[in-house]
Amino acid sequence: MLNALLVSVISAHLIVSPPGPKKVAAAAVPASAAHRPLGLADSIVVEKRAHTLTLFRDGRIMRSFLVALGGQPRGDKVRIGDNRTPEGLFYIDARQPNSRYHLALHISYPDAAHRARAQALGAEPGGDIMIHGLPNGMGSAGASHRLNDWTNGCVALTDEEIEEVWSVVPIGTPVEIKP
Repeated sequence: MLNALLVSVISAHLIVSPPGPKKVAAAAVPASAAHRPLGLADSIVVEKRAHTLTLFRDGRIMRSFLVALGGQPRGDKVRIGDNRTPEGLFYIDARQPNSRYHLALHISYPDAAHRARAQALGAEPGGDIMIHGLPNGMGSAGASHRLNDWTNGCVALTDEEIEEVWSVVPIGTPVEIKP
């Protein structure tokens, strides 16, 4: 069922149709994306200092969002439990529609370099780093969630924003997380 929904959402962005109203079921595309179709993103850049997540297509900015990060946003993630958002080049390796958070895109952390650094310190690198919405049932917090960095190392958006990102980011999309 989920695969069929993803195919219909992706297809809606790829099919070139004649001018006129789109014939896409309202349930297939989140409301925020239905008003402004973006096409698929080909990369994501998170700038921790600026607290932004930016979607790119063909080197051009598609959309930029303000985000909350790990509770200790400065510095690269070193070990599990340090509440830091990792830095480096990763990719989206899974989509989790049934997450504890309103939709989640899993980032391919830890990479080999992060594993080796943690091992040298006798620590575990951690994992489960995601781009996600708000905790289920907390969506009404909206943009106020960005007043504090509250995640364990993830990148958090509002529920409406993660729906928009979810609709245009396929598995395999590169994610660069900058200091």
